[in-house]
Amino acid sequence: MNRVVARSSKYVFGCGLALTLFVPIATAYAQNTTLYSFTGGNDGGNPPCGLISGGKGVPPGKVRFFGATYEGGTGGYGTVYEVENTGFETVLYSFTGGSDGNSPQACPITDATGNFYGTTEEGGTYGYGVVYKLTPGGTETVLHSFTGGTDGGYPFANLVMDASGNLYGTTVEGGGNGLGVVFEVSTHGTESVLYSFGGSDGAYPRAGLVMDKAGNFYGTTEGGGAQGLGVVFKVTSGGTEIVLHSFAGGSDGATPVASVTFDKAEDLYGTTLGGGTSDEGTVFKISHKGKEAILHSFTGGSDGSEPFAGVVKKGAYLYGTTFEGGASDFGTVFKLPAKGGDDTVLYSFTGGSDGGLPDGTVLDQGGNLFGTTFAGGDPGCTDGEGCGVVFEITP
Repeated sequence: MNRVVARSSKYVFGCGLALTLFVPIATAYAQNTTLYSFTGGNDGGNPPCGLISGGKGVPPGKVRFFGATYEGGTGGYGTVYEVENTGFETVLYSFTGGSDGNSPQACPITDATGNFYGTTEEGGTYGYGVVYKLTPGGTETVLHSFTGGTDGGYPFANLVMDASGNLYGTTVEGGGNGLGVVFEVSTHGTESVLYSFGGSDGAYPRAGLVMDKAGNFYGTTEGGGAQGLGVVFKVTSGGTEIVLHSFAGGSDGATPVASVTFDKAEDLYGTTLGGGTSDEGTVFKISHKGKEAILHSFTGGSDGSEPFAGVVKKGAYLYGTTFEGGASDFGTVFKLPAKGGDDTVLYSFTGGSDGGLPDGTVLDQGGNLFGTTFAGGDPGCTDGEGCGVVFEITP
């Protein structure tokens, strides 16, 4: 299966999680501390998504984060892990590559009781990926194994959960036309397809969904649309799809691979991996009336390149990461006025011990940034490029 956006054969791309912000942040960041470097062994390697925060019973002064690695673990097929802001890492589950799943691209989400829910790109009964549940004690249950047929195949993205505990997500392939689906997995583990993409309405959704209060879902597709360069879509709870925007390439942007986010006015914000004035990606806005505006076109230089994750809005600013670009071409964390304009680079990764190719970040209540990089870190990692790090950036 090779439905990954082409960039470099040595990298596998993550789920495109947006930054998650909890409090306002300072306007500049000065110090990057590597909390943990993955070795590619039993501890995991190459985290393809950012982090989620949470956990019950966290001692005062500690922050607990959870994520997934694409490789490593006892079987070499990826892990779900926990890491504290003290730098202590614990593997919660190692995938075997069999019926339990293989190579998670997405970070798990949690419910109120501390259970985790996520997807793996491959593995399962039929080899097309799974939706899994993982207890805090490390017991995994496969809720659905994709067949690659009408039910979908190869789920890349994180899940979203409604108030009743039903799970929703996307698959890159499968469905009635082989171009991907939006699916639901009920609390009883029954999977149903809400929508199958057909091409002009979008194709190959590799990003996760966001849900509004009315139960509508919003997302992006990597391809399809009027020009074949991807769309932003809305799918109602009843399974009706509306194309909100078809990307045309050039200054308009192309190939959205990350989740979108919306503000209180129901305006949508997101990124495209390509397009823009320099063909290095964009940050875009789609108003609640359906009008698209490009807020920033990356140059591929110090401001960053290829924003593989989405953005979030906090106050008058958007925050995000670029997978490449920056001072050393190993990615950046940036801040951008929500009205558009030049971005402010909060940190440029070097690809060394601080990591490289960032996947997204979260903020604690003190305004410290925590996140992961797909590469960099321990130079002795088994792939020779570094297996990624968990980092903290302090104001």
